[in-house]
Amino acid sequence: MTKIFRTPVFLLTGMLCLTGCSTLDKLSQVGEPPPLSTIENPVQQAGYRPVTMPMPAPVPDQREMNSLWRSGSRSFFKDQRAGRVGDILTVMVDISDSAKMDNKSERTRTSDDKLGAPNLFGLEAELGKVLPQAVSPTNLFGTNSSTVNKGDGKIDRKETILIKVAAVVNQVLPNGNLVIAGRQEVRINFEVRELLVSGIIRPEDISSINSISSEKIAEARISYGGRGTLSDIQQSRYGTQVMDILLPF
Repeated sequence: MTKIFRTPVFLLTGMLCLTGCSTLDKLSQVGEPPPLSTIENPVQQAGYRPVTMPMPAPVPDQREMNSLWRSGSRSFFKDQRAGRVGDILTVMVDISDSAKMDNKSERTRTSDDKLGAPNLFGLEAELGKVLPQAVSPTNLFGTNSSTVNKGDGKIDRKETILIKVAAVVNQVLPNGNLVIAGRQEVRINFEVRELLVSGIIRPEDISSINSISSEKIAEARISYGGRGTLSDIQQSRYGTQVMDILLPF
C-alpha cells in the first residue's frame, strides 16, 4: 500500500516543481484581488538595459547676421517634422485589400481511328492464309480514345488593417530620402500583438502633423501578427508541418 500511495505524491511534487513559483503565488492569492505593482525606479529594475538608437551627427549652429532665417529650414519657424536620424514620426497603416477571381475551364476530346486493307494489290486473299480466319482484311486495326478535363478555381480574399505606429528615422540617404523603422508590441494576458513597419519615405510626403500614410512608403515591409498561447494553438504541431512537407500525397 505504501508503494501505491507513493507514486501520486511523487507526481504531485514533480508538477509543483515544474510550475514553480507561479503556482504558489496563485494559491496564495485565492480569494484576494490581483495585487497592483509597486512604483519603482525603472533603472533599478531587474533586466533593465539602456536604450541605444541611431543619432544624428552633431551640426554646428550657423547664424546669419541681420537675419531670422535658419539655414536648412523648410519654414520660417522651426520645422517639427522628422528629417534627421533619430527623429520620430507617426506611420498611418491603412491597408484595405481585396481580390476575387473565379475561373472555370472544361475540355473534351474524342477520337476514333480504324485501319483496314480490303484491296491490297490483289493479295488480300493471301492474308487469310497468313492471318487467323477470324481476322477480316477490311478491319485490321482500330483505336478509340476519350479525354475529359475540367478545372475550377476560385479566390476570394479580403484584408483590412488600420493602425498607427511610431517609427524612427534610421538613415538619411544621399538623395535626401529617409529610411524608417518602427516596432510596437502590446501584451494582453498571455498574447503579444506585434506590428513591424519599415521602408523608405520622402521628406516631402510627411504631413504637417509629422505623420505619413503607409501607401507612400517605398519598399514597405509591414508585419502584423502575434505570439503567445493563442498563436501556438492556432498553428499546427511541428510534426504535422514536417509531414506536410515530406509526404508527396
